[in-house]
Amino acid sequence: QVQLVESGGGLVQAGGSLRLSCAASSRGIVTLTRAWYRQAPGKQRELVAEIISDGSTNYADSVKGRFTISKDNAKNTMYLQMNSLRPEDTAVYYCRIRTLSTVYWGQGTQVTVSS
Repeated sequence: QVQLVESGGGLVQAGGSLRLSCAASSRGIVTLTRAWYRQAPGKQRELVAEIISDGSTNYADSVKGRFTISKDNAKNTMYLQMNSLRPEDTAVYYCRIRTLSTVYWGQGTQVTVSS
C-alpha cells in the first residue's frame, strides 16, 4: 500500500506563487505516471499536469507556462510549482500516481487565490 502526503497549499494573492509537494511512503514501486489534479467547488476533478515515466510532461491548457511539474526520485517526492496564480486556480489539489496495477491518490491540499 502506498500513501501519498501532500503539503504546500494555502492562501495567496493573485500573481503569487506556491509549491505543492507530494511525498510517497513506499520506494521501489514502478510508477507509470505521476500527476496533479484539482477540483473546484461544483466542478469535476481535472488533470492539471502529469509526468510520464520517460520524463515527458503534459499540462492543462489553462496552466501552461505558469505551472511546472517535477519529481525528485531520491526523495520519492513530486512537486507542482505554481506561478502567476489566478483566482480561477482556487481548488483542492490532489496528487496521483499510477502503477502497473493500481492508482493512488493523496488526501488533497487546498489552494485559495484571492483577487
